[in-house]
Amino acid sequence: MKAKVAVLKTTPDTVLADHRRLLQLADCKRYLDPTQTTILKNNISWHFPYPGANTTPWQFEGTILGLREAGFDDLVCVQNKTVVTNAYKGEKLNRYRPLFKKHQIPVLYNFKAEDMQWSVYRPRGKMLALNKVYPQGFKLPDYFFNKNIVHLPTTKCHIYTTTTGSMKNAFGGLLNTRRHYCHSVIHETLVDLLRLQQEIHAGIFTVMDGTTAGNGPGPRTMIPVEKDYILASGDSVAIDAVAAKMMGFDPLQIDYIRLADEEGLGVGRLENIEVVGEDLSKINYGFSVGDNTASMVGDFIWFGPLRRMQKLFFQTPLLYLFVFGSYFYHDKLWYPWRGRKVVDNWLATSPWGQLFQSYEQ
Repeated sequence: MKAKVAVLKTTPDTVLADHRRLLQLADCKRYLDPTQTTILKNNISWHFPYPGANTTPWQFEGTILGLREAGFDDLVCVQNKTVVTNAYKGEKLNRYRPLFKKHQIPVLYNFKAEDMQWSVYRPRGKMLALNKVYPQGFKLPDYFFNKNIVHLPTTKCHIYTTTTGSMKNAFGGLLNTRRHYCHSVIHETLVDLLRLQQEIHAGIFTVMDGTTAGNGPGPRTMIPVEKDYILASGDSVAIDAVAAKMMGFDPLQIDYIRLADEEGLGVGRLENIEVVGEDLSKINYGFSVGDNTASMVGDFIWFGPLRRMQKLFFQTPLLYLFVFGSYFYHDKLWYPWRGRKVVDNWLATSPWGQLFQSYEQ
């Protein structure tokens, strides 16, 4: 049986209704358990509202409407933080907070002890990387067990994984603050995380925004390109493969997609994926990843000559130098000097930027 990925062309005027139709086309009821709580897992790659980087407010709202129409009423949003993103700032600047209130969506934080605890998990399936990264065992948030999860990524490139989507969206939610240990084996880690999700969740589904897609050195310092597409699927591998194809990449040349397909965790081969809604046969964005200052440093340490010294850099207090360096580069240099101009231009000239401004802050 083929995997199914729904893809629709949309507009700012129709995007909420199109999301409801998208979830129907992708058979969301087939993949989610209506008797269980459904976690909405936003993707905040950067707390700044940079186009293409983060879950959009219309993606979030359209998914809520589509799920409720399908009978999923028990919804909760779970946020995480990273070394370069602030969850509270991200949900405010990306205009999710008014939607929490409007649609009565509770918000939990996987880094707050009062919201959830982390406990050691022993996987049933084989791990490609995590058992080596965490030889003493790794922890997962207890709140995630036996609940549905709906991932809300965007269509964009990534400096370390070529593309990022459904599978990468589990990275911040399921791994704690030591997840930077995984970067040198990032593709294998994403496959392990998908296997873990299939073990612990009641159901998995993805709604991906591609209204403004991200070309270049993502997931933050990108070139936004208006494309007007939205995607959904119950197969995390298949939706990432279709998004990669739309961006102009061969999915099977991306290790995390190929490995997940080989491990039987989803479908990465395009010939085994049924795309419904739109004809994508001539779609090729021609994207390429490229580099920025942060990625060149990361390549040198995680994949280059200094790879053997990772424990010194990332498992000692030296880590805080790299955390500060990443924060300073992204927030204090790149965004004020380059990123803010991109955001201002998008807000002023793109119909999606104008729709963004229509959401309350």
